[in-house]
Amino acid sequence: MEVERVQDISSSSLRTEAIPLEFIRSEKEQPAITTFRGPTPAIPVVDLSDPDEESVRRAVVKASEEWGLFQVVNHGIPTELIRRLQDVGRKFFELPSSEKESVAKPEDSKDIEGYGTKLQKDPEGKKAWVDHLFHRIWPPSCVNYRFWPKNPPEYREVNEEYAVHVKKLSETLLGILSDGLGLKRDALKEGLGGEMAEYMMKINYYPPCPRPDLALGVPAHTDLSGITLLVPNEVPGLQVFKDDHWFDAEYIPSAVIVHIGDQILRLSNGRYKNVLHRTTVDKEKTRMSWPVFLEPPREKIVGPLPELTGDDNPPKFKPFAFKD
Repeated sequence: MEVERVQDISSSSLRTEAIPLEFIRSEKEQPAITTFRGPTPAIPVVDLSDPDEESVRRAVVKASEEWGLFQVVNHGIPTELIRRLQDVGRKFFELPSSEKESVAKPEDSKDIEGYGTKLQKDPEGKKAWVDHLFHRIWPPSCVNYRFWPKNPPEYREVNEEYAVHVKKLSETLLGILSDGLGLKRDALKEGLGGEMAEYMMKINYYPPCPRPDLALGVPAHTDLSGITLLVPNEVPGLQVFKDDHWFDAEYIPSAVIVHIGDQILRLSNGRYKNVLHRTTVDKEKTRMSWPVFLEPPREKIVGPLPELTGDDNPPKFKPFAFKD
């Protein structure tokens, strides 16, 4: 069965200035109605090059407890590498459909790797205004190059270089978060599977939408990951839910946006918050983002770390395998 890609729907919709019914969200979700219009609180920004390690730790821990989200600057990933990552991703989505379909997710696949459109089943049958590409980038034993674009030719080299940097940054952040819980620095890394933890790259492609007031790029969700490290392009769209409101996230060039995911919520026994977020779309411009999800291996049992629970702080979550 041929799947209709949002990129193609966008081209025809821009001519008619209307979008198919299944993309129109209910009033309780429509961005025009639900986005907060007053003064927006600033999402925390942490400078990882600050020599005062205690101040960095406090900022990361506070943001993770209160927001479940923060942006890091001077994070060690070269700006030029981020630019190249975005360049090869954009070039892939600008290829003819037949080339993109060569790395499509197989219809019978139980995994999410590959080029695709629809992810989760919406209870109201609604669709998200996004196409995507998923593939693992680390560890090497999990990488399946069948889902890595051959075009542009430098795609593989750039993603492999990015994987090394993103792993280093994620381990720095997990160390700070472990420290903030009063644990040894590798506690959360080990809780997520240690060296067997998997890094899943996703490219989100949100083409122009004639009715950005009615549609969503991705509806409200928390990430299933431990943490997510995301770089967006310059078109805004990320929104965060806090204090019963949807707030726009400010775009900071070359910052990395860090989301606390469901598994860190569980490992920290609820101390760190998993952030509820969604994505809006733009009428004229294509928004893109490159999240990398740090996830436990499928069989890894994840539950509150035993050092954090006791008579005065019982476990808030049952341990279960990540695949479940």
